[in-house]
Amino acid sequence: MKVLNLSLDYNGNKGFRLLSIYERLNKGELVKKGKLAEFFGVTQKTIQRDIDDIRAYLAETHFFETEVKIKYDKVRNGYYLVRFEREWLTNEEVMALCKILLESRAFCREELDRLISKLLIQVVPNDRKKVEYMINNEQHYYVPLRHGKHLLPILWEISQLVTNNEIAQFTYTRQDGVVKEREVKPVAIMFSEYYFYLIAYMGDGSKDFPTIFRIDRITNLRGTKQHFNIPYKDKFNDGEFRKRVQFMYSGELRKITFEFRGTSIEAVLDRLPTAEIVEEHNGVYTIKAEVYGNGIDMWLRSQGDLITLK
Repeated sequence: MKVLNLSLDYNGNKGFRLLSIYERLNKGELVKKGKLAEFFGVTQKTIQRDIDDIRAYLAETHFFETEVKIKYDKVRNGYYLVRFEREWLTNEEVMALCKILLESRAFCREELDRLISKLLIQVVPNDRKKVEYMINNEQHYYVPLRHGKHLLPILWEISQLVTNNEIAQFTYTRQDGVVKEREVKPVAIMFSEYYFYLIAYMGDGSKDFPTIFRIDRITNLRGTKQHFNIPYKDKFNDGEFRKRVQFMYSGELRKITFEFRGTSIEAVLDRLPTAEIVEEHNGVYTIKAEVYGNGIDMWLRSQGDLITLK
């Protein structure tokens, strides 16, 4: 077996030297010619040529200087890599995404920690500790949902079935514990109120409206290699469906009209994206909206005397 020589002569191995310098820059380090020259056993002029070569490489591969470039910091007397925003998330963006993940409670602890770790890698190393500090307490006390299932693999599998218009079969455990075998035509994946859902038409065509399945209750998922016609997907629009479904309860399309006497009409309009104010009199709003199924009834009852159905 060939033994690798770990005591490389960097002076005669420019390729290794270039890779090492580029790796340091890529990690967000500030590199200084003097220290690099001493480490590699070469002159500062050699290091300068190496940096110029890396600059030339970046110019060739990234086309525009605004995408990624090496800059010199006169105050700290060193070189650092600047990336265009579309390649690196900002501190604010990473923090916001981490907060959304934590608040969603959608993933088990293992998947959540892995996702947050990957997001934090997007932050420049010098600022990473700051973002970690901002989310550390919430991450430590994170409470995942009780089903405890790994969802990323099945989400990806379902997304492939949706993309390929492939009829799917699976075992589904309903909320009441009843287990059923299902064959469906999957058209979308949605997230709402802590859970991911599969939106699909029944395979036997028994319902003209889409049915909703909570993905963590799906087991034994398999594709059938049979493909359904595209009209089923034409009948379904993710955005329009989301506007009209409440608490992910499926059913036929309904039109409702009610009076609202509360102080925050904005909260009602945010909850019901299809809501329209028909009229307003002395602080009482008459509102109409389109919704799917009976999920809306849960929300209407939760508002008590603030809402009256018409």
